[in-house]
Amino acid sequence: MSDSTTRTNPPGTADLDPLLIDAEADDEQVQAQPAVTPRPWLLLLGLVLVALNLRPALSSMAPVLGQVSDGLGLSAAQAGLLTTLPVLCLGLFAPLAPVLARRLGSERVVLVILVTLALGIVLRSTLGVTGLFMGSLVAGASIGIIGVLLPGIVKRDFPQHAGTLTGVYTMALCLGAAMAAGATVPLAQYFDNSWALGLGFWMLPALVAMLVWLPQARQGHGQHKVAYRVRGLWRDPLAWQVTLYMGLQSSLAYIVFGWLPSILIGRGLSPTQAGLVLSGSVIVQLASSLAAPWLATRGKDQRLAIVLVMLVTLCGLFGCLYAPLSGLWGWAVVLGLGQGGTFALALTLIVLRSRDAHVAANLSSMAQGVGYTLASMGPFAVGLVHDLTGGWAALGWVFAIIGLGAIVFGLGAGRALHVQVTSEKV
Repeated sequence: MSDSTTRTNPPGTADLDPLLIDAEADDEQVQAQPAVTPRPWLLLLGLVLVALNLRPALSSMAPVLGQVSDGLGLSAAQAGLLTTLPVLCLGLFAPLAPVLARRLGSERVVLVILVTLALGIVLRSTLGVTGLFMGSLVAGASIGIIGVLLPGIVKRDFPQHAGTLTGVYTMALCLGAAMAAGATVPLAQYFDNSWALGLGFWMLPALVAMLVWLPQARQGHGQHKVAYRVRGLWRDPLAWQVTLYMGLQSSLAYIVFGWLPSILIGRGLSPTQAGLVLSGSVIVQLASSLAAPWLATRGKDQRLAIVLVMLVTLCGLFGCLYAPLSGLWGWAVVLGLGQGGTFALALTLIVLRSRDAHVAANLSSMAQGVGYTLASMGPFAVGLVHDLTGGWAALGWVFAIIGLGAIVFGLGAGRALHVQVTSEKV
């Protein structure tokens, strides 16, 4: 049986319910039946705790990056590679998630990967430069795998509330990022100015999540699966527009995670103040990440919303880079509002540009795999530019080029069309 997807106007806002894509589905398999969850409250608590751990390994490094670089003798280019490596792993290791889930089950994979995440966090705090880079690689790979699996579990076990839980999932991501950005420097100071212990602390939330998740891994879920194959996605221009928008907006997000505190420290803030500014900006994302998808589906398409949130993001970035420090918190709020909207819209576009869940699963895999690999180049470019120029002023060009590219591809991705693919049952 085949179902050729044509470019027609997507359905209305009801399509937001499957925003959390079935992560176990790939070109070969997709779930057909939701599993029975005897204790949904425990599963929901576990999901929130796991989601809280998907950003601290990324956002905790930025506030202490200067201390790490000084302590280990890293150049700006090496520091840029350090911020790039985990993001690169998000894209490179995402395709492993469906393979592992089919063999072991999503719940067991999440448990095992939580262990590797904790080990990666510990490793980067030990063994010097080698441990720093190896631990960052392991942590990034772990986050990339869990980040693909977790939304699929939510969609499977809470199918009637997937839209609402999208907000909960996003909120947990932002909260974890904000906590790590704001607390890492105070933790390091508490531990006798040890950046290693400040970073290593974030192993503990991963262990707590692992303990709460353990009953899910023991129980597992038997699943009846139906095989589908989606053809033509990688040749479709609209799919590439969605993917490139995802990658470019993510590039700006991970530049903020990796470098904003260093930029602000260079402008005269203390490491604690810089970490708090990043934390506050990320917390603000909670509001726009919930509001932007709802507002974007009120109109005929998402092009205007994409342009607006990206312009707001660029205003926030330029304000943090060039404006007087007296207004810094205002610019940080603007930046958070913009980036919360760009991220939420990137997720929303995956659903709105797909006719069914099988196509959406494949488009999600493509957008994450290619998009995050592309996004990793942003933090590396910042480190390289800083190394070449000896300052931060030239970064405005980096922000402008990436932001303009995101707008261009977003205008294509925001049209009320579907990707042209063929979905076949095999």
